[in-house]
This record gives sequence, structure tokens and C-alpha cells, in this order.
Amino acid sequence: MHTTQRAILAPLLGLGIGWSLFMFGAWSNLFIQPEYDAAGFLTGEPAVRPSTYLYLAGIAVFSLGAFIGLKISRTSRDLADTDNGLTVAAYRFANLSVIIALAGGAVFAIANFLAALGTRDGASLGDRIAGVYLPIVLATALVVVLLLVSFVHRPVAKDDSPATDEGVTLRQKALAWGYALPILAAAVAIIFGLIVYDITGTSLEGWVWVIIQVLIAAGIILGTRYARRAKAETPPPPKPRTAWASGAWNLNFVLSIVFGGVVSIMAFTFGLEAFEELRDYNFDYAGWEVEPFSLAWLLGDFSPALVLMVLVIVGLYATITERHRRDISA
Repeated sequence: MHTTQRAILAPLLGLGIGWSLFMFGAWSNLFIQPEYDAAGFLTGEPAVRPSTYLYLAGIAVFSLGAFIGLKISRTSRDLADTDNGLTVAAYRFANLSVIIALAGGAVFAIANFLAALGTRDGASLGDRIAGVYLPIVLATALVVVLLLVSFVHRPVAKDDSPATDEGVTLRQKALAWGYALPILAAAVAIIFGLIVYDITGTSLEGWVWVIIQVLIAAGIILGTRYARRAKAETPPPPKPRTAWASGAWNLNFVLSIVFGGVVSIMAFTFGLEAFEELRDYNFDYAGWEVEPFSLAWLLGDFSPALVLMVLVIVGLYATITERHRRDISA
């Protein structure tokens, strides 16, 4: 298989494995029953859910696949004297995959923060840390590391002089702080809000939200400061490259990505809904039974989601490579 083809396939395989982990997470949620006190009143749900870490693992696997694709495509692009269509398409697709992975990690952290504001319910400190704090910290670390290794710490060309290497290093350091500080500040603000909520046991007051926003604003301001320093540094001269495609070519590429995004969302939605069909509520809605897998459920409920995910992987790979088949054989 051609190197550039592997760069296209890596994010798609990461997406497929990540989708599978999400489906396992949805299935595990079926076995989490609501908790009741001695009087029979609902007290809440368990603080630690396996699905939380399965969802995070799915995002991490997709992030790894996107980074591998970006690394392979970047190497192919830097080694080529001129850009060919497939190389640039793989590079753009990998960049887009990394951005989607970053967004997924950020949404995961924010969603856990918002969900945790109303689900304290007497959970122990250990359960609270394992169920809320640790996933947010891990998601933040994933986003920061992926940002740095994907867009900041790039390999330097072999023909660069030592002076250029030093300039690139200073620029990379400034870029690293510019990227990382806003994310770290937001994570600190989220964790601060959770600590206040856990200590007081009440909804966050106005001044607490003010402090949270001040922390986020400080991170953005400091990040902007370092970004300005990075911009002031003279970047190494880019390797001259030629134009590779027409407007119609670009439009076709964008449409294929939009198709992949829409069908991916459908695959996740249909898959989650399929597992909900296995939840059989009791007549008093005090709990539910989990129905076993059946052929009717597999063919009628789950198979559409599986076929859609396969369609995303096969369809995007075939679309991108088919448009540049001549380049592959060259």
C-alpha cells in the first residue's frame, strides 16, 4: 500500500475503532441502574461509569489515528519536490481529522463538567475524583498533547541552518504556550468550579462564575501574548510548491468530507439508539431489564449503524484515492 494511502486510512481506522468503543460504552450504560434510598426515593446514579472511560478511549483512539495520518502525510509532503493531488488531499484530511479530534476532547470535558454539576448526591471523594475529575484531566491532557505534537513540534528540514533551527525552536516554544495556555486555563476553571460545587453542595453563585470566566479570560490573554511572540518570529522559508487542483476539485473534496461527517453522526446516533432498544422498563419505571442480543435486533436496529460506519470508512477512502488514481500509478 502506498504511504499516502496509509495516511488516509489511519484516521478512518481510528474512527471505526472509536465508534466501536462508543458502542461498548452505550451497552455498558444499560447495566447502570438508578439508586434508591430506604424509603424508595431516587437518590441518583453511580458516580463512576465505565462508559465515561470507554467514550474517552474512543476519542483517544481516533486522535491517535488522526495524528498518525498527519505525521505520514506531512513526511510525504516534505519529501516530495512538488505537491501531487493525493499527498495534499491526505494532508488536508489528516489536519481536519486532528481538528475534529480536538473538538471531541473539548466537548467531552465540557459535557462531563456540566453533567457533574447536578449529580453529586453524596458520592464519596474517591468516586467523585474517578468519575468526574480524572476524565476531565485526561481529556484536557489529550487535547493539549495532540495540539502540541500535531501543530507545534514539527520536524525541521534537514537543509536548515543551526541559526534557523534556533529560531524555529523559539517560535515553537511560543506556539506551544499560545496553544496550551487557553486550554489549561479553561481546565483549571472547570475543576475550580467543580471543587466549589462539591464543597458547598449548592449551585454555583454569581461570583464563582465570575472567577471561572476570569481564569478563562486570563488564559486567552496570555495565549494571545505568546501567539503574538510566535508570529513575530520569522518562520523558515517554505518549500516552493505548485498549485495542485482546480476549484471543482476542491469542491468535490469538501463534499466528500461533508458526506463523511453527516454519515458518521448518523452511525453514532443509530448505534446509541439501537442499544436503547434493549432497555425494557418495568411497569412501575423503578428500573429496567436488559434484553439479550437477538437476530431481529441485530438486523433491524444495530446493522444500519454498522453499515453506515463501514460506508464512511470505505466511502471516504475510495473517494479520496479514486480522485488521484493517476497520481498513485505515477
